[in-house]
Amino acid sequence: MEPGFNPDLQHTLREPVSVSGTGLHTGINVDMTLMPANPGFGIQFKRIDLPGQPIIKADCDLVTDTSRGTTLEENDTKVSTVEHVLAALVGMGVDNCLIEINGPEIPIIDGSSAPFVDIIDEAGILEQDAAKNWYTIDTNITYLNDEKRVELVAMPSTNYKLTTLIDFNSPVLGTQHASLKSIRDFKSEIAPCRTFCFLHELEALIENNLIKGGDINNAIVVVDKPITPEAMTRLSKVFRKEHIEVKSEGYLNNLELRFPNEPARHKLLDVVGDLALIGYPIKAHIIANRPGHYSNVEFARMLKQYIRKNKHVKDVPVYDSAQPPVYTTQQIEKKLPHRYPFLLVDKILELSDKHIVGLKNVTFNEPFFQGHFPSNPVMPGVLQIEALAQTGGILAINNLPTGEYDTYFVKIDNCKFKLKVLPGDTLLMKLELLAPIRRGICEMHGTVYVGNKITTEAYLMAQLVKRT
Repeated sequence: MEPGFNPDLQHTLREPVSVSGTGLHTGINVDMTLMPANPGFGIQFKRIDLPGQPIIKADCDLVTDTSRGTTLEENDTKVSTVEHVLAALVGMGVDNCLIEINGPEIPIIDGSSAPFVDIIDEAGILEQDAAKNWYTIDTNITYLNDEKRVELVAMPSTNYKLTTLIDFNSPVLGTQHASLKSIRDFKSEIAPCRTFCFLHELEALIENNLIKGGDINNAIVVVDKPITPEAMTRLSKVFRKEHIEVKSEGYLNNLELRFPNEPARHKLLDVVGDLALIGYPIKAHIIANRPGHYSNVEFARMLKQYIRKNKHVKDVPVYDSAQPPVYTTQQIEKKLPHRYPFLLVDKILELSDKHIVGLKNVTFNEPFFQGHFPSNPVMPGVLQIEALAQTGGILAINNLPTGEYDTYFVKIDNCKFKLKVLPGDTLLMKLELLAPIRRGICEMHGTVYVGNKITTEAYLMAQLVKRT
């Protein structure tokens, strides 16, 4: 990611860019083009070689096979080995992209994400005028597979970072770990790391004709058992190389390691790619112990389910009393004509051109509690709407030229009162502009929260009139 990259906005490619190569398992040569896409589009694959050019969304619910890479399938249309290009897009901060491909499998190229990172660099990254809605978690989410000794955990974090640990009881690999403290380092630290396999796995794949696109440069081959001369001869033919030998470190001499822990780093790369299938950008610390595509996808499904269940919480404003407000009560009085006992906003906590968050402390001393159910004090719903309107008035005034304005209700729609507001509650009032203000007409969606629960919501329309 380049300096000045804003992670809180959505991004796409500046222009289309293409690459060609062979699929590792199918051996089919394919052409792949990464296309720009609109905000909110996400990442989708388009099989341009099939009738109707069907589109498959990058979604963990569409994964049908994880035995040799991650395969998406919908209505008998497949795209295989998607994890490396997905990791490249996430690692480069691309949110929206249409991937056109004229075959069933993403090209393997060198077995890493680096070739895809290179073409994304070539295309350039375009910042879009749309907010990127990050999703956070407030508890540990754990996936366990005791049989395979796999554990994946997502922990609350202020950014997206990953740690992987691998241990295959291999004297060659030993125990390795890799970490990515910031996705900004993906390009240099993770993208170049290639896939790996054990020699006995490779031989089984070759014998079953399951690795038709194998190439001398797209996999690290780990040799942790004695190898016969006959096997060496067979491998020489497969790799089309005269002198195949095992290095002292226990790897075939088909390539040089780019990092001492390249296998662990590649496992981290796979986790990034597979978790892109959640479909939501998350802030969490992912710790993956002995991860694989099956466990990654199952974990992605768990995280997606959690986010969808708790999605409403994402937009809940948070009050930090240690942070100074945007406007104090005294400053609010300079914006609004309301005064005690009818000024129903104590502070403004957030303010942009499109949203505002205000705060109202509800105390037992409120004058309306004297007459509104004195023995069972409840804040009148109409006053909650009024508090919303006053907060929204500041948002609207802030969008107009300097001067003094009065705001008048024009319409209230879909007003819902969901919970009682009682003495001692702190109201957080959030309003979002639904459209630009035209001719003094302002349309907003307003929500009142107590804690992380919604008490009241409504669509408000107001007219702003400049005082003469």
